[in-house]
Amino acid sequence: MSTKPIGIFDSGIGGISIWKEIIALLPNEHTIYLADSKNAPYGQKSKQEIIDLCVKNTELLLKKGCKLIVVACNTATTNAITYLRNAYDISFIGIEPAIKPAALKTITKSIGILATKGTLNSELFTSTSEKFSEDIKIIEQIGEGLVPLIETGKINSIQMQILLKKYLCNLMEYRIDYLVLGCSHYPFLIPQIKKILGNRVTIIDSGEAVAKQTKAILIKNNILNTDSAFGKHLLFSNLEIKIINIFISNIKDCKINFLDF
Repeated sequence: MSTKPIGIFDSGIGGISIWKEIIALLPNEHTIYLADSKNAPYGQKSKQEIIDLCVKNTELLLKKGCKLIVVACNTATTNAITYLRNAYDISFIGIEPAIKPAALKTITKSIGILATKGTLNSELFTSTSEKFSEDIKIIEQIGEGLVPLIETGKINSIQMQILLKKYLCNLMEYRIDYLVLGCSHYPFLIPQIKKILGNRVTIIDSGEAVAKQTKAILIKNNILNTDSAFGKHLLFSNLEIKIINIFISNIKDCKINFLDF
């Protein structure tokens, strides 16, 4: 069981940011990444549609023999992870906006959340934000249009610059000093975000925390791979995206496969 792969899925290539953190922390683990780019973004879909897509992804990863599944998508986590945990006898690691560390460290008592509509409208996000909203202001900003631009390789496009400036300027009006990235796609935009915000705002994403939680669950369940050899990695995508090679360029021993799922 310990030598079986860790499964990771996302509504496209965004979760690669989480995948890389897991590989960096657990270099001996084998992994399988599922990029459901054909159905990206999940953020505009209904809760039932999101659950159905997550079930489909889970079933495929289980067929591939995965020992644990990381839901590397904020929208999928906030809308479907409770259902998945009740439906399957396997551990799931979720990802949701890292509100807590921002709320504990803010000086201005105002933090920004950049996320998809699906994440911000979810019950899980609402319950999490309510825990901290009594003492601080949590300013929500929907990042509409950002995911499709990332998926099509237009990270440095003029369209991207226009949208980022619009959304970030909206947040800065509230004197935020922490910006929480509530979508696994958004860490790829950190260099551009920093150019706009400068040093006035600290950016927080969940990648490292998810990797640490994955390791903790592997140890708890006694399924940590103790082999000394480096792990091998597979990426399955249902949409042929030319820029995938750029995103995974520093992942060693990684093979890309295109499947219609």
